[in-house]
Amino acid sequence: MTREAIAPLPQPDTADGTPRRIGVEIELAGLTEKQIAQLAAQNLGGTARRTSGNDWEVAQSAIGRLQIYLDIFLRKEADSAFKEIGLKIGREVIPVEIVTEPLGREGMLQLSDFIALLRREGAKGTGQSLLFGFGLHLNPAIASAQDRDIVRPLLAYALIEEWMRELHPIERTRELLPFTAPYPKKLIAELARLGPNASLEAVIRTYRAATLSRNHGLDMLPIFTHLRPDLIAPEEGKGGTVSPRPAFHFRLPDCRIDDADWSLDTEWRRWWRVEAIAADTTLLSDLCREWLAAKEGLTLLGDKWVARCDTVLHGAGLL
Repeated sequence: MTREAIAPLPQPDTADGTPRRIGVEIELAGLTEKQIAQLAAQNLGGTARRTSGNDWEVAQSAIGRLQIYLDIFLRKEADSAFKEIGLKIGREVIPVEIVTEPLGREGMLQLSDFIALLRREGAKGTGQSLLFGFGLHLNPAIASAQDRDIVRPLLAYALIEEWMRELHPIERTRELLPFTAPYPKKLIAELARLGPNASLEAVIRTYRAATLSRNHGLDMLPIFTHLRPDLIAPEEGKGGTVSPRPAFHFRLPDCRIDDADWSLDTEWRRWWRVEAIAADTTLLSDLCREWLAAKEGLTLLGDKWVARCDTVLHGAGLL
């Protein structure tokens, strides 16, 4: 991993001047919880121990506490047919999940090196089987609770989501599973009309009217329930328990850990671009106008939004 990787966010610090930190969740197969914990302790320091059943943790590693367990989310949330297959096949479908504490840039670089080690030790990612649908989730802390620091990254993601899915497609398995559904077109349209200077309350009400699902590429319910539980309560989320917290929950990325050309930085760059767009109000306003024109105007050959978005981002120097 080069030192140029994991670029600092356009807003690298929180409102109180402390560096923003990022929690990471990694789903993979090919190694057991025990094997991963022991490799982590050997290479990152700390103490590996079994906590319950097959759950493990590594305490006091170089990047803090790591939790390692079989992800039972698929058992709880998949439709009944997939659930039955999953329970029969077990580890062939249900991934082991590694969950980190919130990390600074140096911790992210160390985690990236550890991911490369897991690849060498036989870890498998989402492309290794038609039954795998593994993701890598990023949880960047919000810069502040000000409306603009929540509204603008959400708007930027909503506007470029289709472009990201087209130019950097996720694995087909994950598309078929109900965990990273695209935002409803109606939601994106309403957000585009509200624009970069919308109030958080207006955006939450708009989001709530369109979806209460957690199963989107960017799940905003943790932030919304943390900041405004009067508008959305944690128990109202559909697709898993909502844990309120002041962090974005970026679920879109695949975990392609077995691919030597893939890294943590590959997926970090996706989120970095979202925040770079959010930091440029003029660009964000232009994208709102262009999206509405492409999606709501009369065209004979389709809306061509992906091509138009690509052109705008190229012009802004973000590709």
